[in-house]
Order: sequence, then structure tokens, then C-alpha cells
Amino acid sequence: MPVIANTTIISNFAAVRQLDLLRIRFGQVFLSDHVFEEIQTGFVQGYTFYEHFQDIVAPFSPTGWFYLTALQTPEELRRYSELLAGLHSGEASSLAIALYRQWAFLSDDKAARKRSATLKVSFSGTLGVLSSLVKRGQLSFQEADNVLGRMIACGYYSPVLSIQEILKG
Repeated sequence: MPVIANTTIISNFAAVRQLDLLRIRFGQVFLSDHVFEEIQTGFVQGYTFYEHFQDIVAPFSPTGWFYLTALQTPEELRRYSELLAGLHSGEASSLAIALYRQWAFLSDDKAARKRSATLKVSFSGTLGVLSSLVKRGQLSFQEADNVLGRMIACGYYSPVLSIQEILKG
């Protein structure tokens, strides 16, 4: 199933220089043009971990594995407008796209995840991605916990300190 990522997920992995884990887990990841704009704004505001982001975004890079997409149908545009009442533009656009294209939605934003559940859109967050990498044998518990610890040190709020708490709990 294709996935579309919100800025929160991208930021968490970018902050610890581990965006490649998203490629390892999903192969390709879509992002809305609104999310791309948020990332560009973040870079201008000093979030240097976005410095080389365009190097992995198609069409800017021929080897890019993040793919830009935009709201396309009247239904997506209408839902986007409705979702703006409680979400930022990146979250609203990503969720509208996920809903109508039947994609999974990656976000750590509490309000966006709540709306995903209401709309019956499959969603996951940073902890879910790390957990699935461990389950699939693509990361060890130790490697996942190391990434998580570095994310926490960069400001990511996590309800757990170890992926083992999720998978063995």
C-alpha cells in the first residue's frame, strides 16, 4: 500500500540523519506539495537537517524516492478544505490524499491521527515505523532504540524509551 508522510515523520527521521529508514521500510514515500513547502520553510528557518532533502525527492533527483503529489480531484480539494478547520495544510492535504487514494498516512500529530481514525484511514507514526522495521528484521532492537534515543535527544516526545516496550509489552 502506498504511504504519504506528514512533516512530523520526515522531521523525526531527518533530525537524526535516518531518512533512509523510511526508504528501507516503504521503498517509496509520497509527500504532498504542502508538506514539501513546510520542509522548505523549515530549512529557511534554520532546520539544517533538511539541507539535502531535495536530493532524495523526485523529480528534483532522478534517484529520488520521495515523490511529490498534489491534491487532484474535487473530492480531495473539498476534504482538504474541511480538514483545515483543525489541521495544518500539510496534515490536511496528506490526509485528504490518503483518504481518496486509499493510501496509508504517516504522522505523529495527535489531531491528524485522530482524524485518520475517524475517517478510517490507515496510519502509523515514528514508533510504528521503527517497530515494523524490527519486526521485519530490518533493524535490531538495539539499532531501533539507538535511533529512538537520538530522536528523543533532538526533541521528539516518545511515550516509551525502548521499542521493546512496544513489541514485547
